[in-house]
Amino acid sequence: MRHEYRERKALLSLLEIKDSDIRILNLEQCRDAVDKGLHAGGAFSAVVPLVALYYGGFLNLDIADPTRRGQDIFTLSKGHAVATLASIYAELGYIDRATLRNSRSYSSNLNGHPGPVLPGIQIATGPMGQGMSVAQGFAIAGKTNPHFDSYCLVGDGELQEGTIWEGVMYAGAKRLDNFCVLVDRNNGQLDISSQMVFPMPHMEDVFESFGWQTHSVDSTHYDGVLAALEQFRYAPRNGKPTAIICNSTKGHGAFSDFLNKHKVVMSDAQIEQELVLQRARREERVREAGKVDVPAVMHLDANLAQAIGPVITTRVPPRCKKIRYDATLLPRIDRAKEYAASDIVTAAMKVFARDQRVVSIDSDLGTTSGLEAGIAAVDQKRALNAGVAEANMMCIGEAFAALGYNTWISTFCPFFDWKVLRRVAVGYQERLESMAAADGWLSEGHGLDLTMLATGPNFETRTNGATHMGNDDITVFDGIAHLKIIDVSCPQQLLAIMKWIMEGNRGLVYLRVMRAPSAVIYDDNYTFEFGKGHVLKDGEVAIVTSSRGVHEALAANKQNDRIGVVDMPSVDEELLLRLYDSGKKLCFAEQNNGYLLNSFLKILYRDKKPCHWERIVAIDTLDARGKPQFIHSGTYEELLDAFQLSAAYLVHALS
Repeated sequence: MRHEYRERKALLSLLEIKDSDIRILNLEQCRDAVDKGLHAGGAFSAVVPLVALYYGGFLNLDIADPTRRGQDIFTLSKGHAVATLASIYAELGYIDRATLRNSRSYSSNLNGHPGPVLPGIQIATGPMGQGMSVAQGFAIAGKTNPHFDSYCLVGDGELQEGTIWEGVMYAGAKRLDNFCVLVDRNNGQLDISSQMVFPMPHMEDVFESFGWQTHSVDSTHYDGVLAALEQFRYAPRNGKPTAIICNSTKGHGAFSDFLNKHKVVMSDAQIEQELVLQRARREERVREAGKVDVPAVMHLDANLAQAIGPVITTRVPPRCKKIRYDATLLPRIDRAKEYAASDIVTAAMKVFARDQRVVSIDSDLGTTSGLEAGIAAVDQKRALNAGVAEANMMCIGEAFAALGYNTWISTFCPFFDWKVLRRVAVGYQERLESMAAADGWLSEGHGLDLTMLATGPNFETRTNGATHMGNDDITVFDGIAHLKIIDVSCPQQLLAIMKWIMEGNRGLVYLRVMRAPSAVIYDDNYTFEFGKGHVLKDGEVAIVTSSRGVHEALAANKQNDRIGVVDMPSVDEELLLRLYDSGKKLCFAEQNNGYLLNSFLKILYRDKKPCHWERIVAIDTLDARGKPQFIHSGTYEELLDAFQLSAAYLVHALS
């Protein structure tokens, strides 16, 4: 017992020394930052929980290869504490100490929030609650083989985000007892650093009401945080995720109350004053540690000097993302029949999902997408349903994609969360940047293969109401960088697109599929190529369209064979320019707010070509002044008449 007490006291002494080391590195980051700035309040209050976690012996990490499956994963949902995490990562050997200099500059990998351009960081995060939901996704994956634990640090301010509680509800219901969330409860946020805009006095009770196990600890000291982490790590698992409420204050551990604010910009004199005091505190802690009657074998060398590096993380091995399947088992499509997209998805996924790297997450619309039925027929553990929680669905999907899965998520077109999608795309770009950089830590195959199966596009939602109509999503999401937008017109085309995605490394795909059954346009030898359109019928004029609009255009061609038909599931820049340069009249007929027309005009502007408007006809869901509008629902035939997009109207418009 006396031996255990001495070991415990030695560990606490060493953690206090590391506490000083990390605070000193944080201040040096501020001193060397391009703007002399630091999210000081949250970075300093996060020191105790993060030092306890990383230096207390709780994490199973492979610093050389942070992508190796089976190791524990930490997610900094509270992105404003990135300075503290970066200081720890420099010490542990994820990054070079030089990375800490010139932070917050355009040329630096270290900015105000963490992202995967920084070695060892899995996703891009910020104080929006999304990081916790992604960490929950890691925990779901960690329940499979190989098993691992998922840890996350959140701020009490971001608990005001609804996304947090989508994840809390799901994690409790799914009994993710390998999931540990540390809440940095420093009782302040951006606008009011001394109190919460929205106080949460019964935080522990709220977590427990959703099936969580909670610990409330004083995180101005290490004892309680260590005890709670030990309980999570070493006690028998009971089917409950763990929340450790770390009670502290903004700027805890700083000498000057100037650092108690959300973000500070410090003068050289202020930084030097704080550094002098922090170094003096460290020397005192070293002297106290020397009085502990235990060999100095834990974490530090005999003289307790700070040990930074060397860099251990190297460029990780490439990933093969190609999904293995037997093509002879894929559904055979009869051109004489009509098929719903969900039926094609289900039948195909029963084949693709035999590869364990295929996973899906629906949001209470699994019967619409067809994903759940297809994948669950092979392995129901990889066919998840997040319920009416689309943001959580997207974050879970990102987690699986970051681990190398071919991930599919699905809901109605208008229900995908723009804020989540934008952050995912930021992290995806940083992955690409790291893969391309000469000194990057990621290699080929470490992007995100995340397909958003968007149901009910264009007029497909029909009578469900204006809030469900997908006429504006395609133009809104066109502003998301790196998003590959595809609008499907045919069951055979859909199958070909799925095969294309299963080749791997396709990135972020926004795949809009028709809801009601449709006729088959293409033969079984059709191959999909992103960025390639198809001239289905040649003519004096050309209707450029997609999705079910292709079927209306083909019907118009039957009434007047001088009308050509161009199916453009994804924007084909070369074909659009070729059609325009031919001198033909072009009709952009779209059951949405003019996505293809907008793309065409951007191409003309980029290539400095004049637009001959007398040869351009646009029929879409914009109002009479060309402004976006929401549209009331109705039957498909009613909507065609209301917006003059039926075959008969198209023939009349082009006569």
